[in-house]
Amino acid sequence: MLKSQSSARWQIAFMVCCAIAISYFDRQTLPVAVAAMQRDIPMSNIDYSTLQSMFLVAYAVMYAVGGRFIDLVGSRAGFAAVMIWWSAACASHGFARSVSFLAVSRLLLGVGEGGAFPAATKVVSSWFQPQDRATAMGIINAGTAVGAVLAPPAIAAIILNLNWHWVFFFAGLSGIVWTAWWLTAYREPTHFPQTVHAESVGWLRLLSHSQVWGLVVAKFLSDAAWYFYLFWLPKYLYDARGFDTRKVGYYAWIPYAASGAGCLVGGWFSSWLLQQGKRSLTFSRRLALGLSAAVMPSVLLVTQVRVELAIVIFSIAFFGQQSWSTLVMTLPADLFPNRTVASVAGMVGFGGAIGGLVFGQLAGYLLDHGYGYGTVFAIAGSLHVIAFGVLLLAVPKVEPLFVEESLKAAL
Repeated sequence: MLKSQSSARWQIAFMVCCAIAISYFDRQTLPVAVAAMQRDIPMSNIDYSTLQSMFLVAYAVMYAVGGRFIDLVGSRAGFAAVMIWWSAACASHGFARSVSFLAVSRLLLGVGEGGAFPAATKVVSSWFQPQDRATAMGIINAGTAVGAVLAPPAIAAIILNLNWHWVFFFAGLSGIVWTAWWLTAYREPTHFPQTVHAESVGWLRLLSHSQVWGLVVAKFLSDAAWYFYLFWLPKYLYDARGFDTRKVGYYAWIPYAASGAGCLVGGWFSSWLLQQGKRSLTFSRRLALGLSAAVMPSVLLVTQVRVELAIVIFSIAFFGQQSWSTLVMTLPADLFPNRTVASVAGMVGFGGAIGGLVFGQLAGYLLDHGYGYGTVFAIAGSLHVIAFGVLLLAVPKVEPLFVEESLKAAL
């Protein structure tokens, strides 16, 4: 790799991190602004769950389709296209006057955002070697925390000084600004030119690998918990702890800051183990994943403690979740050839979004039927541990798979 490209790759990781930050800010607009919005647009817990499900249905489908799209057109054009789409969809929320209008906007937002992480994974596969991939993905995935940390105080400030409509308008504008930056600054690496016209590998052929199924199921389980935390933490603080908009802005960013630390530490730790030269790729990824999953059951205690300690527990769980997520999103690049990476990442993300959809609907049902947050947190706290067991069975070794050769051998 040329020296100039070696230094440029970390700048590219930062650029993609900013895109993911915008993505997570945009998807947090509704959860944080919901209390202000309910004064104009009444909605029940079931309505709120349905709005999040509209996002996740579209996000799930377009995560898979978006991965194929990115593999076909390349990272540069594909990332720009999905960013423009989801920025316009986010801005459209500001014109809503009904739950139905919000549902359409939420669905369109999911369509656009479904391409973000497949594009990010393909960029990592193109620019980084295995010993640096987890670190690079950790930097990129830290964008989830940046967006989520900025969201509560920034959205609260906009609502208090203007109104909730402007939250969505400002969020949409930020994506358009990023797109101009991306198209101006990003080029594919010359050492690994984009092969957008190469023969594609179909989903059915990829699904013949147990590793793909394992990643999809593990992501289904772990993201079921993550999307619940992401979409319901502000609402939990409103409903169960009596917070107002200002207090949510004061407290709710803290667990997301911890999630950013989890992204960086999880990615760095796995890369550090590998760089020592004494640990295999399998050991390096598995140890970091196992430690990440081990802290997740702590959320069972959330409803039993005072609010300050509850925020600490949420922070531990968010740290573990995003350390876990960084490593799971690195595995497609570890296992599969570059030209199929976005497609595999898309299927894995599809599984995650469906998990979030199913569990979100279940959470809304349980809460509206008197079961309480304690029951929901008890379920959520067990899912990462189960997901880790799935990965141990389905991915016996973390090593490159040669899709075409292994398929021919099976015929």
